[in-house]
Amino acid sequence: MLFSSDRMSPAEIYHTLTQVIIPRPIAWVLSPNDADFSSLNLAPFSFFNAVCNDPPILMLSMGQKSDGTLKDSCRNLLERKRCVIHVGAEDQAQAVSDTARELPFGESELALAGYELVDFADTGMKRIQGVPIAMACRLYQHMEVGNKPQNLLLVEVEQVWVDDRACYTDAKGRVRVDAELVRPLARLGGSEYASFGEVFRIERR
Repeated sequence: MLFSSDRMSPAEIYHTLTQVIIPRPIAWVLSPNDADFSSLNLAPFSFFNAVCNDPPILMLSMGQKSDGTLKDSCRNLLERKRCVIHVGAEDQAQAVSDTARELPFGESELALAGYELVDFADTGMKRIQGVPIAMACRLYQHMEVGNKPQNLLLVEVEQVWVDDRACYTDAKGRVRVDAELVRPLARLGGSEYASFGEVFRIERR
């Protein structure tokens, strides 16, 4: 089957892209609603990936709310410049999905997720307890792309926290993260998610 984007509506293109660009990692983004970080927003985004290692830059792409205003995560990043991006595990899929709901600004999704927060050492931020990976980030660059437009946010990673149970030291003395122990959740199309499957290695020839 052939899909031609010039003959498709934006909704049809979105529907197609999210079904063929699979699986996608999910950024579970915790961001401050206010200056003293007393109120926090939590939301998942699967238009997300790493784009640079020097400096370490991640990409988040966000649309608007149904009323055309900025999503709370975008608004918070533009105003407060900080966020913590979590990589959730497959057994946290329901909580990740629940926090995708569109709530009034200032109403926290943390209650929906049912998770507690703990201090993120040396960052002045909080992270979600029980989530295997968390990255403290600072806004690096913001740009608008597309016709709506879409908000493209580049954030610089300042600290990475990984659950000790998912880390090991290899034969060369390097710290490695065991993906099978992280069991990362992945996004597919529609309401579909993917759990972690078999890990296999391909040797270089």
